[in-house]
Amino acid sequence: MRILNRLLLAGLLAVTSLTAYADDAPSAEPDITIRQEGDRTIQEYRVNGFLYAIKITPKTGKPYFLVRADGSDGNFVRSDYPDMLIPSWEIFKW
Repeated sequence: MRILNRLLLAGLLAVTSLTAYADDAPSAEPDITIRQEGDRTIQEYRVNGFLYAIKITPKTGKPYFLVRADGSDGNFVRSDYPDMLIPSWEIFKW
């Protein structure tokens, strides 16, 4: 009877830890935030809070993507022109 209780307890703990892990598993689907800025639509693609791509759709013209050039913040390049860096200078700070 003691062995059965121990096996039952071990099984219960294993199932409980698996369900807790399944709730914290990273999502494969990106979170997409859509906003309007002037005459263009901006879609931000995030996975687990990490911004990895931005799609910009101007009112006139062809949509384009900005993707991370490296792991740093604010350093994006256009996917159709990978050698062109998008400047992210800070001129003034109050």
